[in-house]
Amino acid sequence: MKAYLLTCLSLIICIQLHAQNHEESNYEESKVPAYTLPDVLKSSDNKTIKNKKAWEKIRRPEVLTLFEDNIYGQVPKSFEDIRFSVLSEDKSSMNGKAHRKDVLIEVSNQNKSVRINLVLFTPNKAIKPSPAFLLINNRGKENTDPSRKIISEFWPAELVIDAGYAIAAFHVSDLAPDNKAEFMNGVMQLYPEQLSADNGMRAIGAWGWGASRVMDYFVTDPQINAKKVALTGHSRGGKASLWAAAQDQRFAICITNCSGSTGAALARRQFGERVRRINTSFPHWFNTNYKKFNDHEELLPVDQHMLISLIAPRPVYATNASEDLWADPKGTFLSLKNAEDVYGLYGLKSKLPEVPPGLNYPVIESPLAYHNREGKHDMTVYDWKQFIRFADYHFGRGK
Repeated sequence: MKAYLLTCLSLIICIQLHAQNHEESNYEESKVPAYTLPDVLKSSDNKTIKNKKAWEKIRRPEVLTLFEDNIYGQVPKSFEDIRFSVLSEDKSSMNGKAHRKDVLIEVSNQNKSVRINLVLFTPNKAIKPSPAFLLINNRGKENTDPSRKIISEFWPAELVIDAGYAIAAFHVSDLAPDNKAEFMNGVMQLYPEQLSADNGMRAIGAWGWGASRVMDYFVTDPQINAKKVALTGHSRGGKASLWAAAQDQRFAICITNCSGSTGAALARRQFGERVRRINTSFPHWFNTNYKKFNDHEELLPVDQHMLISLIAPRPVYATNASEDLWADPKGTFLSLKNAEDVYGLYGLKSKLPEVPPGLNYPVIESPLAYHNREGKHDMTVYDWKQFIRFADYHFGRGK
């Protein structure tokens, strides 16, 4: 009996060690497995896509559906009602430089409603509607303090206002609280059928859906140039910014900061955070079907270069940080490089080098842009300064 128990105990330990090894993160290039990326320009019936018309009519819808079904979930397209109201405002915020509005966006469906609280600053010096940055805020609400008693590098609103842009933010908790026990207590209440579907929307999809409702508001605000909105997010917010921009083509620019696994980094490299780890730590972020690819990234019908490709021809800026190997800087750069062919269908030439640029050497004047700065997993003033340069270039400002 004792020998039997020891055998069982040994078996349990082996199983546990096996599971731990699967979740172990790799930080060595030599351990990256050989991989072949899915061909973004090869249709499901094995035809080569040669022009933008074929991309938009044939391949792009296929790729979008593959991401919906296997990773991010469906995105509901309809709702019964949406209303906007300005709860408070200050026309002389930031010592007279900005007009602050606290906007409530209320969306209703199936006798339920969700309330999105938007903080918005527009530059008072503007003589015409302003281009804007919109942040999907996944950190504390104090980072986007409307009173400006707290000023955070994560959202340096004064810097953006001085550059002539409006700046806005909403918090992810308004759409889906960021934990597995409560994520359904938000927009999911409007679409309960999503919770029982294997390809149903989860938290990342809900946050992206919220960004689109903010865009619904922007098109009604005469102070905002809704055709020049740059959507940005950091980390999990950066995953949501990519997915929202892929879904909603009204966003003129997408910026994804340190978004890593299931963001801008290639999954098949199995470097840093892997699919099993993200699905285990954050089971509420992606749909049920995504769990099928735990430890089997090579079976995914897509990879993240295809997500970036869905945003073409609109500009995409992806970033990394030197101390954030978890988010796979090289894999992020390679994801951008492998999206170049789709941008080429639109006659857009990427200016990314063949190998990743050095630290603090941003590639700005390109439809696919990138930098890897010194430092940790964060969004900083350095990052924002580059985002402004990127927007200036693509919006034709400062010339």
